[in-house]
Amino acid sequence: MSVLIPLLLLVGALCVLDLLLTLGVIRRLREHSDLLAAPGGPGAVPVAPEVGTPIGEFSVETTTGERLTDADLAEGTLVAFFSPTCGPCRTKLPKFVEHVAALPRGRNGALAVVVGEPEESADFVRRLSAVTRTLRESSGGALAGAFQARAFPTLLTVGRPAGRLAVTANDVALAPSVPVAA
Repeated sequence: MSVLIPLLLLVGALCVLDLLLTLGVIRRLREHSDLLAAPGGPGAVPVAPEVGTPIGEFSVETTTGERLTDADLAEGTLVAFFSPTCGPCRTKLPKFVEHVAALPRGRNGALAVVVGEPEESADFVRRLSAVTRTLRESSGGALAGAFQARAFPTLLTVGRPAGRLAVTANDVALAPSVPVAA
């Protein structure tokens, strides 16, 4: 019996030590997760190309059969990349459609790219085609590569500040919807 009490105290002390070490590991893991997830952090993936990034040359066909090249995009054109498997894309799509429908240049004021398989992207393509030039491409397609779009949704405006097509804004805010008076 005299040996049992010291053994129980030793086991209790080891359990408390284990608990303290586990709490320390959890705290460090949270710090590392925050660092990796922070914008510009060591593990952060750039969400959109930087302002001034030149756009590579491309020649693609829209869903309506229209041939589109980098030379066809005018100053201030809004370019959006969506994926049907992306939750934020599904949330942002109605706002984007509403915003584009109100653009002064109409269909030519924007370009929408849906990245995904034909079956899963059909609804996105249908909704976007009603208001703007739209195309569907597979992952790693010509436009995603030319624009260096690595995440979805990505909304950019383009222009020709130095004579060559480049990103002029990479964090485009969609105008809030305005109620129409009856």
